[in-house]
Amino acid sequence: MTKFSTVILAAGLLVAARPAVAQDAAAPAASTPAASGEAAAAKTPVVIELFTSEGCSTCPPADKVLGYMEEKQPFPGTTVIPLEEHVDYWNHEGWNDPYSSAKWTDRQKSYAGLFKKTEYTPQMVIDGKTELIGSDGPSVVKAVQAAVQAQKTDVKIVAAATDAKGLRHYTVTTGKISAASNGDSPEVWLAVTEDGLQSSVNAGENSGQTLHHAATLRSLQKIGVADAGKPESFSGDAAVKFDSKWNAANSHVVVFIQDKKSREILGAGWIALSN
Repeated sequence: MTKFSTVILAAGLLVAARPAVAQDAAAPAASTPAASGEAAAAKTPVVIELFTSEGCSTCPPADKVLGYMEEKQPFPGTTVIPLEEHVDYWNHEGWNDPYSSAKWTDRQKSYAGLFKKTEYTPQMVIDGKTELIGSDGPSVVKAVQAAVQAQKTDVKIVAAATDAKGLRHYTVTTGKISAASNGDSPEVWLAVTEDGLQSSVNAGENSGQTLHHAATLRSLQKIGVADAGKPESFSGDAAVKFDSKWNAANSHVVVFIQDKKSREILGAGWIALSN
């Protein structure tokens, strides 16, 4: 990417973070994967986690940046896979974030030791390797451009049947681990995200605002451990229970491989739930 293109892209992310484009962020993301391993296979996946809260006044601009990246997919040759994780430690400030979970707070804490920083919002974590303030457009551009240079392990997801208990099944296969494990344990995780969620906040730092979200994390489960010594490092069936309150038409299944110790994400894929 040329320097000029980088400047334009950074400017786009900065514009996305401005309150003036709140109406644009309200629209559901238009760029959704047809199926993991098809058109997206030629692109390098980059997983972007955003730790955020509806009780945090500096978080809405970062939420818009994440939504912009999901919808526009502005990085050439790259598939941005977003995970918006609402932490619960802001809930005592007057507003209880309906999408918050202690689980997502614990996940953020797992990064705190790695980055030698206490938890804060809005924090973006790029491929488990780099952290930054989520509304800092130029820094986000640099981090994504660096992450896309790393070799990634192929991840394929195929939707299977829904069983009698209502569990949706997915067949997950991953290729040879492309990065040296150094004795680490490459864990395979499956997440469900939902686009288009919003809240009319009537208390706390964002009182009076309607907040819009993209790729809100609904569930996260470890489905296995990849074998770094095999050409097909993981193959298995994952059963997912979907809450009736979730909007399937706006949801995605995301699978990523993450080293247990280093926290580096080695590969990822996603598929629209409607497929």
